[in-house]
Amino acid sequence: MANFPFQRLQADLASLIAQTAPGQRLISEPELAKQLGVSRATLREAMRTFETQGIIRRRQGSGTYVVGKVPVIDAGLEVLESLDTMARRMNLSVTVGELHIEQVEADRETAQGLGVKENSRLTRVRRVMCADGRPVAYLVDTLPADLLKPEDLPAHFNGSVLDFMLGRGDPLTVSRAAISAANATAEVAKALEIQRDDVLLQFVSQLYAEDGRIVDYTVSYFIPGYFNFHVIRRIGKSLTG
Repeated sequence: MANFPFQRLQADLASLIAQTAPGQRLISEPELAKQLGVSRATLREAMRTFETQGIIRRRQGSGTYVVGKVPVIDAGLEVLESLDTMARRMNLSVTVGELHIEQVEADRETAQGLGVKENSRLTRVRRVMCADGRPVAYLVDTLPADLLKPEDLPAHFNGSVLDFMLGRGDPLTVSRAAISAANATAEVAKALEIQRDDVLLQFVSQLYAEDGRIVDYTVSYFIPGYFNFHVIRRIGKSLTG
């Protein structure tokens, strides 16, 4: 019974959201917390459930908006594919926004991720991916500058470094990814038009070439509710079987 007040709060929020038309903004957090008789911290915790389902979106400096039915990208993780390829297979429209291509020097984290020395010259590609006009993912690819220079990318670049490398015939083999939940930093929150510390799905990946070299270190953030990632696994043999 200890969770009953919180469950009731979520039920009240669900009712309020259902009565609000898609695209409309909810009343401000202080007013909503007062109306529901809870603290703002408790209200924010209750609202996270609806955010992860893609039902509402909190935009920095603007407020919380009710979202209509959202396109969900459903994909298995057994095969490495670009977000653009996944969406195209499902007849969903995905566009690129906030594209930044720059040369940087490797910091400690990126140097370890790529297996290079600190201060090595790198090319970084940062972009926001939008579905149905809404930001849904923030992707950051970092590659050794001898493999990719900013001027190598075409004018019509669609935001997929993987597709570009495959298209030019790079001998890619496997990718290793660590998947976790992460809180949005100020940079990521601004790019995705959400609140700082909102929970996101984070992929940290290393892409390998045939010679074993790491050719791409990627950090990707996905807004839950817009993605349904899954893995198909075979049943292992029992030790006693």
